Amino acid sequence: MKKTTLALAMGLMISGAANAAVEANIGATSNDMWRGVTQNLDDATLQGGVDYSGEDGFSLGAWASETKSYSGYELDIYGAYSAETSNGVGYSVGFTQYLYPDTKPDQDFLEVNGSVTLGPVTAAIAHTISADSSAVEGDNYYSLSTGTDIQEGLSLEGTLGYYDFDANGAGSYTHAQLDLTKSLGDYGDITASVSKLSNDGSSYIDEDTTFFVSYIKTF
Repeated sequence: MKKTTLALAMGLMISGAANAAVEANIGATSNDMWRGVTQNLDDATLQGGVDYSGEDGFSLGAWASETKSYSGYELDIYGAYSAETSNGVGYSVGFTQYLYPDTKPDQDFLEVNGSVTLGPVTAAIAHTISADSSAVEGDNYYSLSTGTDIQEGLSLEGTLGYYDFDANGAGSYTHAQLDLTKSLGDYGDITASVSKLSNDGSSYIDEDTTFFVSYIKTF
């Protein structure tokens, strides 16, 4: 799944409200992690997408990546409306459609999401409204994230998330992640990340601490 956090997405979307723009990106990661769980069996993969942000606060995008945890590739299609109140509180409402065209039986699912940003802190929720697999329909994902600039071109972001599996009684879990991003200017950005998960007693997901490195270039 697309790794741009809601905190970063809010910044992109709000800035996009002032100037409409279309951007493409291409990248690679040593481990495709999403909400604390590997999506590519701990292997490296290439990723890429395209994003449109409008002057009216609406945004649309698509992103794709190889996914060995399912099969073939994953395609995410997403959109949102973002704005900021007069007292500086940012908010966003949107959706993400997760598609796995080569996976049988189908594992596609659709989330609606919302977030509120105050200063450097973003609180967000994503709710699965429909799914081809009952394992995710009705689930909720809650997250709290924040970030800071350590120095020019170097930033640190932290995310704490809780995945509440509602529909089938599967073990919910909590995860935390830290991302240290170095800007390479015109050559893109490189991020070193560490992720730790607690599966609340369920044994179907790995609790090992995971270190991985990602690179992205936006055009």
